[in-house]
Amino acid sequence: MESSDTEPRRWTTSTVHPDMWADPDDDPREAGGAAVTDERGALLDALRHFRLTLELKCEGLDAEQLARRSVPPSTMSLLGLVRHMAEDERHFRRLAGVDAPRIYRTPDDREAEWTGAVADPAVVEDARRRWREEADATDRFVAAAPDLGAPVPGGGQLRELLTMQITEYARHCGHADLLRERVDGRVGQ
Repeated sequence: MESSDTEPRRWTTSTVHPDMWADPDDDPREAGGAAVTDERGALLDALRHFRLTLELKCEGLDAEQLARRSVPPSTMSLLGLVRHMAEDERHFRRLAGVDAPRIYRTPDDREAEWTGAVADPAVVEDARRRWREEADATDRFVAAAPDLGAPVPGGGQLRELLTMQITEYARHCGHADLLRERVDGRVGQ
């Protein structure tokens, strides 16, 4: 949806609120979550919400659009964010004491999740698959933890790591908003 001056024109599928991604009744983040009755449920629901937000920000784009670094001079792209969050899901478990080697980063390329986010459908599919696998592994890890107050090897408690993970997603979902709007003009919460 480009305008004549090559700047994307803002648009949305929402008919209720022009600044929203989708109508509230069509937003998958508004349905499907477990009933929140305790701290664990609230934290996991927040994590679910931000994961879905990142997924939504990537929907409907091709490999070139996902890999586009649309907010120069930043090296971020939506595909890079997906790769980064797969890496971050592993980092969460590493901080909790799980042996989870890095996926993309190496000592020689600390930015590999970003630099390797290239416009190749196979790279896109691999990134999505890895992100889903890592998120599922994190969910299984948290579900198996009997107590969010359990200490973690580096100090602190599991609940603190979970809060840090939610914060990391929230921060990057803000980046995803800007990246997506610069790719094709789609706006939303």
